[in-house]
Amino acid sequence: MLDDLPQGVRLVAVSKFHPSEYIRAAYEEGQRIFGESHEQELRRKVEELPKDIEWHFIGHLQTNKVKYIAPYISMVEAVDSMKLLSEINRQAQRNNRTIKVLLELHIAEEETKYGLSVDDCRELLAAGEWKTLENVRICGLMMMASYTDDAEQIRREMMTASDFFDEVKRDYFADDDSFCERSWGMSHDYPIACECNSTMVRVGSKIFGERVY
Repeated sequence: MLDDLPQGVRLVAVSKFHPSEYIRAAYEEGQRIFGESHEQELRRKVEELPKDIEWHFIGHLQTNKVKYIAPYISMVEAVDSMKLLSEINRQAQRNNRTIKVLLELHIAEEETKYGLSVDDCRELLAAGEWKTLENVRICGLMMMASYTDDAEQIRREMMTASDFFDEVKRDYFADDDSFCERSWGMSHDYPIACECNSTMVRVGSKIFGERVY
């Protein structure tokens, strides 16, 4: 799919707004992880497409939508509050599943981005309530860098996230092998992300072309 990804970096093919036949074509080339951000579109695609696809929810997720995706979502990539984390746990429990999640950081200088500041994330982890949740597994951190042509700014933001990952791993997940994901990098900046210790990049337009609305 993307021939220039180094070893150890996995591709999340961002398939939102793209038709199922595009996803099936990518699947037939060996791609298994796809990213969606609209619950109704995702539900339709889950019914239409192969069952071994690993679906990641990559957009901002409202707590009242969790129940719809809990039966089949593999990972929620953008958890930005304890309230959302608790609801994912509750719905996972109802479906007798464990759902993987990433905590979303807001490091970019753009106000439109969701996510926890580094300090807010420290507070959430220090409070410890997440340790009581048995049906979610915190597997790492995700962030979106500023949408800019300034490669140094992108690199600086991603390295801030990478350094913070190391801190969180050391302080809370030192013995937990499943806390291993650093999800940053999109179509316009994934080569920089690969240099900044990313383990998962979310790429759509470079694979599927422009979106079909």
